[in-house]
Amino acid sequence: MEHFFVACDLGVENGRVTLASLNKGKLVLSEIRKFQNAPSREKNSIYWNVPALYREIIEGLRAVGSHEEPVHSVSCTSWGADYLLFEPDGTLITPTFHHADPRGESGMNQVLSKIPWETIYEETGVQKNPSNTLSQLGAEKSKRIHRKNLLMPVADGFNYLLSGIARVEMSQASATQLFDPANKTWSGRLLEAMALPPEIFPPVVAAGTKLGALRPDIARETRLEDVEIVASCSHESAAALVGLPVAEKESWAFLQMGSSGTIGTQLLAPIVNDISREWNFTNQLGHGGSVRFSKPVPGLWVLDECKRFWKERDREIDDDLLGHLATSSEPFESLIDFADPRFASPGEMPLKIQAFCKETGQPVPRRPGPVARCVLESLALMYRRTLQEMEYVTGRRFTRLYFFGGSRHRLLNHFTANALEIPAVIVPENITSIGSIVVQALATGQIK
Repeated sequence: MEHFFVACDLGVENGRVTLASLNKGKLVLSEIRKFQNAPSREKNSIYWNVPALYREIIEGLRAVGSHEEPVHSVSCTSWGADYLLFEPDGTLITPTFHHADPRGESGMNQVLSKIPWETIYEETGVQKNPSNTLSQLGAEKSKRIHRKNLLMPVADGFNYLLSGIARVEMSQASATQLFDPANKTWSGRLLEAMALPPEIFPPVVAAGTKLGALRPDIARETRLEDVEIVASCSHESAAALVGLPVAEKESWAFLQMGSSGTIGTQLLAPIVNDISREWNFTNQLGHGGSVRFSKPVPGLWVLDECKRFWKERDREIDDDLLGHLATSSEPFESLIDFADPRFASPGEMPLKIQAFCKETGQPVPRRPGPVARCVLESLALMYRRTLQEMEYVTGRRFTRLYFFGGSRHRLLNHFTANALEIPAVIVPENITSIGSIVVQALATGQIK
């Protein structure tokens, strides 16, 4: 007998609704609906269009219902840090701010004026970042944080909209920088210091918790009957790790690649000490009480800025040609340090790279091929250094790397695998949906 599940994956750039069938140990996924997720800008503020995302999810569920298959459950996943606010009757409070909104920086300063950074890290194990929920709340207006309102991370907010049950799944709770991962509770210490009413934070539940039935009005609209809403791993990264084909006792790490990146691994317990704090490692919980231990790293943004510079000067180069030109260029001729502040701001990126190389006594790359090779080799060596830092902190020796988003740039994959000298596996783009389906199947007893 086939068992059907639905994963609603909300990403920072696009979302998808995926229908999966599980039969005799074989998982088959079909992308039912894919949609863009573009933030809105008004003056200096950046918002998410939550009503539009909700409509897309409902349209996706309606399309699933039209297939008339017996769906067991539905679950939502999303990025972390951002949150939805609801009034007591379930009405969404607008706007929903984007994590890149400038208020995060001032909010973080407000938080640090009340609580020492060392205390925050000791309590939460989460790195300092103006995008974090804690920093954003530092800039919130008090009338939005009313004692009877509800605050939920994005995916949990959507599970609430679908079920009417307000719960926060642990992987998202631990990403807020308001959660104590050791005791698995909201941090009373931080809530008190920030004068945040505990009532606005719903109970925290483990991944795989069955929340309740799909709301009757949505069930009628979508023709989905007897469907349960499950809090799978609500954080997209935690769900993705569940979907990995990891061998038992394998010591592995992962690299999430995009405009920015993340390197991490999975542990049995948090690591919170002076070294992990100084090296900017973060601890977030995953399925089964596991810990996602990770650190942000640069991604392809610098190369994207180079491509934009060339395009503005009528020298547009597609990825395949740029990869060919980089491959044909001299290896290790010049390298850049991404910690240099000039590489953190947009504009004239090839000129900045050339200036850095000249100042540091290296050959100066003039053409697109050598510039691209310089960026990609510098990234690969930074990933090697970061993995070595993680080995030092965790006491592990990693023997395999999983690439998330590895289809973005094949040459960078190649350089990185060579730099790390361990087998590298490129995972599929729908790995978050796969992980969500696995947790749902476990929760509903369809797999063990």
